[in-house]
Amino acid sequence: MRIRSFIIAYALVLAILLFADRRPGSTQQDRYSHVVDLTDGQTATAPHASASESRTHIIAPDALIPGTWAAGQIPPERLVAPLVVMDLNAIDKTAGVEGKSQISLDDIAAWESHHGMIPQGAVVAIRRAGEADVLPASDRSTRPRIPLPIARDAAMFLIEARYTIGFAVETPVNLTSDRTLAQQLALRGNYVVEGAARFNSLPATGSLIIIAPAKKTIKKPGETPVRILAMVR
Repeated sequence: MRIRSFIIAYALVLAILLFADRRPGSTQQDRYSHVVDLTDGQTATAPHASASESRTHIIAPDALIPGTWAAGQIPPERLVAPLVVMDLNAIDKTAGVEGKSQISLDDIAAWESHHGMIPQGAVVAIRRAGEADVLPASDRSTRPRIPLPIARDAAMFLIEARYTIGFAVETPVNLTSDRTLAQQLALRGNYVVEGAARFNSLPATGSLIIIAPAKKTIKKPGETPVRILAMVR
């Protein structure tokens, strides 16, 4: 009886999905045109290489507060999300400020006035200085760690008002420079992906990010290799 109920429920779900796909509102604009591999390292170019060779890592909540989610414990629904890209280079030009290192609340307001409201449950990717576009791959791993390039109040606004679930940057990150923000990230279940690549290939909005942390246990918290892909409209 349970098996029959399951088959009926499964058939109903399939019927609903097929019906939704054939609705008049389901146009070509709802589909994705291509996929961009945002992983920096061997996994981006050699599918058979070990995940440990990737220079892209996820800093999971447990790396900030022990006892919270480890990389392999993050719920799957928090690893697939809308992706928005904020470009500090563009913000510098708009604000007339050179060498801006962090996104502010005013920057977010300006970004949303131009691109629309950041979707709830998104991952926010931050491009900084463009150095990841010009450095040889062999030199990227030697870059110094920098603070997360977003001010604490701006990050908390995204987490509390836009329900952001994570941040992604192209450089190594040092979260110890703002322990209060690091604790809040962990307590709210947010993660940070560091050492990503090719943000310059993405539009500001409309993409979907897929994050796949390595399942094996990593000795050093915060050094879990990750593969990330962006589906672009």
